[in-house]
Amino acid sequence: MGYRTLRQCLSDLEASKQLVRIEEPIDPYLEAAEIQRRVFRAGGPAIYFASVKGCRFPMVSNLFGTMERLRYLFRDTLRAMERLVRLAVDPADALRRPRLHLATPWHAWHVRPKLVRRGPVLAHETTIDQLPHLKSWPDDGGAYITLPQVYTEDPDRPGLVGSNLGMYRIQLSGGDYEPNREVGIHYQIHRGIAAHHAAAIRRGEKLRVNVFVGGAPAMTVAAVMPLPEGMSELAFAGVLGGHRVPMIHRPGELPIYAEADFCITGYIEPKRELLEGPFGDHLGYYSLRHPFPVIRVEKVYHRDRPVWPFTVVGRPPQEDTMFARLIHELTGPVLPKAIPGLHAVHAVDAAGVHPLVLAIGSERYVPYEHRRRPAELLTLANAILGYGQLSLAKYLVIVAREDNPELEVDNVAEVFRHVLERIDWRRDVHFQTCTTIDTLDYSGEGLNRGSKVVLAATGPGSRILPVAIDSRIKIPGHLGFRDPRVCLPGILVVQGPPFRPDATGADPAVERFCAAYHRHDAINSFPLIVVVDDSPFAAATLNNFLWTTFTRSNPATDIYGIESFTVAKHWGCHGSLVIDARSKPHHAPPLVEDPEVTRRVDALGARGGPLHGII
Repeated sequence: MGYRTLRQCLSDLEASKQLVRIEEPIDPYLEAAEIQRRVFRAGGPAIYFASVKGCRFPMVSNLFGTMERLRYLFRDTLRAMERLVRLAVDPADALRRPRLHLATPWHAWHVRPKLVRRGPVLAHETTIDQLPHLKSWPDDGGAYITLPQVYTEDPDRPGLVGSNLGMYRIQLSGGDYEPNREVGIHYQIHRGIAAHHAAAIRRGEKLRVNVFVGGAPAMTVAAVMPLPEGMSELAFAGVLGGHRVPMIHRPGELPIYAEADFCITGYIEPKRELLEGPFGDHLGYYSLRHPFPVIRVEKVYHRDRPVWPFTVVGRPPQEDTMFARLIHELTGPVLPKAIPGLHAVHAVDAAGVHPLVLAIGSERYVPYEHRRRPAELLTLANAILGYGQLSLAKYLVIVAREDNPELEVDNVAEVFRHVLERIDWRRDVHFQTCTTIDTLDYSGEGLNRGSKVVLAATGPGSRILPVAIDSRIKIPGHLGFRDPRVCLPGILVVQGPPFRPDATGADPAVERFCAAYHRHDAINSFPLIVVVDDSPFAAATLNNFLWTTFTRSNPATDIYGIESFTVAKHWGCHGSLVIDARSKPHHAPPLVEDPEVTRRVDALGARGGPLHGII
């Protein structure tokens, strides 16, 4: 049941023709990453790089590149994992459906990590410069570990019970790090390691850190899982992997995952930081250089015949999209149980995950025939924005299930249609200003700083959404606006002039656009208008629209409206809602591939190349 080592997993994938070996030397500088992106887009197999330029260790990517392969990797344990999650959320489920949980005690045994005195990972020592130095994007600030499993313990209550296993990027080279002695660590707010680091700073202590790479695939998935506070990632990995996780325990040292392929041991000194980045990240832009903690490296271990697994992040969808889908499958029952009245939540991957979250709830306390405005939906919205990593949501769109019981939360186009048919911009827009947003989102006022908006829609539909541009709609070309395109029913994308900030940093162009219209003008038949830099691109696909609109706008500064008003500190508008999704000077640059590397990868996919028929 389950793989205990990465090699065991790779052998099985190769035997089942789900892995392809590339014997030709591949450069970890940009080339390996572009291969991974191309193979993922093609729905291809896992790729084993047998010969890595400048490094003696092989690499593997795209292990988790399709849902079919993910389900194959955990084919013996997924159902057990779902049952245990359901039981953790609702213990009474065992009484209601006892036959479903007959095997639960056996699987629960795997929850407990197994303490051992030695393990394969300690077989050899090496140095940071001997590891594969993967660089994914041309302007990355150095080489990174992209599938790390970062292990820390709570300084206030050390031990496995208070441990955290998270996936926080590790910068191996570049910047001002002392070669072979220091590496950078970048973690986002609201992550488990942040609480451990804060406790260590308060105590004036070093925070010991172990970084594992490789091992059983279940450990990688556990590191990326947004588990409820108090639920151990090692326990999760044990159940998903089908065996107890072996941890090497040595007095006075942090436990080491025995079956890892590599392990970097070290510590974070209190309050010491260096500039980390840039790094091409999952919103499709570079996260820029900012001060982040530094790990002082003590030892670098590896097992016999180790393999270095990696992934690439960038504009979604990428391989991490598959993680998100698996997470949704496993933890789908959690939120509705934790937040009564909530039925479903969907963080939209194409929009960068946190920038756009869709939700379906209930209006249980008001009879339908008397319902005129959102009530319980707003309570649910506040609960969502206070729940774990969902607190980083920037745009939260929530609707009532009673209005359409068949609506699926992951059908983004239908959710937008449903919302725009019934939302009232005069009352249903609710802002939170001067708050936290995703660390990787540069649309706000600064690192981790921005705003949120809740768009809540309930009741019967009140408008018919247009699907074509009415000849009566006039675009103010004299103000620099042109080329309107219909993206979805009721959504008009308009190309605006380049953003030109005034002395305060604002650009009044969109405000002038709104002032050119009145509430009764034909353009208001489109309840949502988005101003962009390139309307043909933004309107070409749903993914383009989602990515452009929600990664390039900050609600409090970039939402406008035709005939807008503020009453008793509530903002609304009588006409269309207008979002300014143009690129601004403070935004991070988008990710662009190196043309020369693209040509080399094209050659690998040509007839006679190792990737022919795959990319």
